[in-house]
Amino acid sequence: MSPRDGTAVVPTDSRSRRHTRYFLRWARTASPVHLGADIDMTRVTEHRGAARASGHRYSYVSYLLHAAARVLTGHPEARALAAGVLRPRTVPLPGPGVGAKLALDAAGPGGGRAVRTVVLPEVDTLPLDRIQELVDHCRAADPARLPGAEAVRVLCGLPPPLGELAFRYGVRGPKARARRMGTFAVSSLGHRAVDVFHSYGGTAVTFCATRVSERPVARAGRVLSAPVMRLGLTFDHRVLDGAAAADVLDGVVMRLEGWHGDLSGPCDEPAGGGGVRQAGADERTRGALGTGP
Repeated sequence: MSPRDGTAVVPTDSRSRRHTRYFLRWARTASPVHLGADIDMTRVTEHRGAARASGHRYSYVSYLLHAAARVLTGHPEARALAAGVLRPRTVPLPGPGVGAKLALDAAGPGGGRAVRTVVLPEVDTLPLDRIQELVDHCRAADPARLPGAEAVRVLCGLPPPLGELAFRYGVRGPKARARRMGTFAVSSLGHRAVDVFHSYGGTAVTFCATRVSERPVARAGRVLSAPVMRLGLTFDHRVLDGAAAADVLDGVVMRLEGWHGDLSGPCDEPAGGGGVRQAGADERTRGALGTGP
């Protein structure tokens, strides 16, 4: 029973989480490092409000996918993977475009809950409208019908040693990794009272979105209230260094803070310098959290 409302809690079927355990054991070879930044979401919330008034709805996750994909097109060092044991090396991921792995909280077998992931290909070429359509479709779809769901079902049905070998074979090589894990990963807990979290999605960079809430920000020497999201970024230190990862995070922050959307048509590239607004230290506050593996 739930300690708060007395409702029954259905335990997650252990077999349905086998693929998660395979991923976690495989991910132990990574060297994740965590960064974080506060993003002033004023322009994004204004855009969302205007869109809602005209009959459109956009989630914060869709804005993040839009911004991150476009930033990563300019950072080839973050579109790569670590390979080799005896001869460690960095291998670029193949194109075309930038794919995003989105983690979803879905119903599992028997009414429990399970994490499902779906790769959205070539997100860097999609307007905001199309990204939102894909996010809505994936959230509303039967988890058993999501892309890759059949592979997950097979993995969970295999005996654990064989299933783990099948998982490792399935993500072996740049083409397989790009197809099954995307170029970057996005995980969101913004629907909960969560201000900070970090996760590793198996890609060179993983973005962790939290809730948007009113916080004090400094502008032109004055303290004002603004909608702020604390965005986490986890990067694999085997693939890129902290300065490069910080550049990626900074680019995403600047795109979201400088958002300009054209509501008269499909929302694509923000106007005015590609959506990058050069904000001074007195215009916004950003906190950097640096914690190692």
